[in-house]
Amino acid sequence: MQKAMKIAIVDDEQDMRQSISQWLALSGYDTETFPSAEEALKTLGPDYPGIVISDIKMPGMDGMTFLKKLMGTDSSLPVIMITGHGDVPMAVEAMRLGAFDFLEKPFNPDKMTALAKKAANARRLTMDNRQLRRELSDGGQIMKKLIGTSPVMERLREDILDLGQADGHVLIDGETGTGKTLVAHALHAVGARAGKKFVLLSCAALEEEQLSKRLFGPMQPDDSQLPAVEEARGGTLVLEDIEALSESLQARLLSAINEQGTPSETRIVAISNLQEQDRTCEDVLRPDLFYRLAALRITVPPLRQRGEDILALFTRLSEQFADEYGCDAPQVTAQEAAQLLQAPWPGNVRQLINVAERAVLQSRRGSGTIASLLMSENEEMQPVMTTEGKPLKEYVEAFERMLIDNTMRRHKGSISSVMEELCLPRRTLNEKMAKYGLQRADYLN
Repeated sequence: MQKAMKIAIVDDEQDMRQSISQWLALSGYDTETFPSAEEALKTLGPDYPGIVISDIKMPGMDGMTFLKKLMGTDSSLPVIMITGHGDVPMAVEAMRLGAFDFLEKPFNPDKMTALAKKAANARRLTMDNRQLRRELSDGGQIMKKLIGTSPVMERLREDILDLGQADGHVLIDGETGTGKTLVAHALHAVGARAGKKFVLLSCAALEEEQLSKRLFGPMQPDDSQLPAVEEARGGTLVLEDIEALSESLQARLLSAINEQGTPSETRIVAISNLQEQDRTCEDVLRPDLFYRLAALRITVPPLRQRGEDILALFTRLSEQFADEYGCDAPQVTAQEAAQLLQAPWPGNVRQLINVAERAVLQSRRGSGTIASLLMSENEEMQPVMTTEGKPLKEYVEAFERMLIDNTMRRHKGSISSVMEELCLPRRTLNEKMAKYGLQRADYLN
């Protein structure tokens, strides 16, 4: 569940600190108080996970000097200033220096709570964006998102590591919902451009004139954003729905690539979402552009080819949604595990995400089954599943691995607890964990 946002309260008057703290604590915030700006600065670093409420007039370091130091450390930190009656000009100056807003004494506690909520939402968005940027620049972290031990996923990760170090432009194709954009992020994160610009643009999201300006310029005089080809210089430019480019824009893109000479300056990663039967990206793009973009190529495998990865993904997703909704994740029966493995998954991982969330919501209400969800998602599935096309042994092993994995996660790696719940002797559990590549260290918190 989402952690309570921190609020640092800085005021030299103890009664004021305590009253603000008590009121905000009742509203669900995690408050901490400081009697001076000097004391607060010992705690408030550049990634402080919260907001600040500070008086302006304080002995020693006053609120304005305190604000300047905070803005110098983290200009995105929301700071709400408390001013005395008649100090509006000072409050305006504080806003100019970067304060989020100000409260004039005496203030209504409800107004303070509303302002704190607004500031907290802004801070949460900032912190989420920072975390995302860290993940996207950390090859190890983003590769962990490519879950699975199936041969096709092992090969995909190897391709990403190999091509990430290369300089050529890349074409990524595959069915809708397979995670092609995540693969593009991973290519950037594991290569030499990891710390440089990553610009993502959908060619199908804009009209031709708008797309032309966004890609090549000229931008509006009052627009601070550079054209995408300039913005991504030295980094990676990802063009989703590359097949949506008109012939004229294809020609301009080819010219831009030729002017660059080599992809060592800016790498272009083109993503194709072409789903028409008997047509490929090669059929749609002009040949000279296609062969420049497809110098290197990755095809992301569909979910139905990933075997027991489906169960691992479903488990991970349902645990995440259960945490978000504050309930237990649904338990998967052997029959449901077989159905998850046999479902056609036309929407791939995106469809699996939807099913996992709906399964958690059903479980929270105490009604419905995973089987009923799969039937509604895939009309062509029959109520009685068979093992046609795959030996029964493979379904049994996939379910067994999922069951041990889930139980180890739930008991945080406690071997004795897992042995007791699954009624397995230690030697048998050890053998099965070795067989399925499960390691106790991965479950310890």
